[in-house]
Amino acid sequence: MTSFIPPHERIFCALDTVDVGEAVSLADKLRGVVGGIKLGLEFFCANGADGYKRVHEMGLPIFLDLKFHDIPNTVAGAIRAVAPLAPHILTIHTQGGPEMMRRASETAREEAGKLGISPPAVVGVTILTSLDETDLDAIGVSDSVPGQVGRLAALATKCGLDGMVCSPKEIELARSVTNADFKLIVPGIRPAGAAIGDQKRVMTPIEAVNAGADVLVIGRPITQAVDPAAAAQAIATQLSL
Repeated sequence: MTSFIPPHERIFCALDTVDVGEAVSLADKLRGVVGGIKLGLEFFCANGADGYKRVHEMGLPIFLDLKFHDIPNTVAGAIRAVAPLAPHILTIHTQGGPEMMRRASETAREEAGKLGISPPAVVGVTILTSLDETDLDAIGVSDSVPGQVGRLAALATKCGLDGMVCSPKEIELARSVTNADFKLIVPGIRPAGAAIGDQKRVMTPIEAVNAGADVLVIGRPITQAVDPAAAAQAIATQLSL
């Protein structure tokens, strides 16, 4: 298991909604019971910086999951544009290549320094959890999912990223090709008995932490619960056992 982190702080709740009021309400309910909130591409496209700021006002760290993937200059510019929002975690695609990853990491630190804030953790997306080897073959990737994840994880480490997003099933592989400071952000987490939805490679929270995950991204098992705060607390309790 990785170094001690209070159980609830490992949990980032994915607010998969484009409704600002709903997002603010959920963030308010989850204050003190999760480590942060994830806002994704749909939310940001629908509501922009103003919607982000309303959720950020709830006081929880924000994982801004925009998965930047473009030429290095454009990705660096995008990071400069969102730096004033002070996200806690920011994502890019590792398949954008070494120079793009290096520029993203450098730009995040430079802009944070200029603004006098803590830099976001720039983490790389490897293989989306909705994809399996049949999907990879369809897009021309001949390697296995583990092989491709391992290659991208090692490259992300060399390029100075702070961590990566990976499937639960690739946690141990990622740990074997990175270092102890490299953070593993893990979606595809489902408490025992929960529906897996569109995720093809899933794991329970305690299994993921025992394998080496640092941050667990959990959405519907919390947000669709009758009592989201109680659902989050129950997961944190499982992690503390």
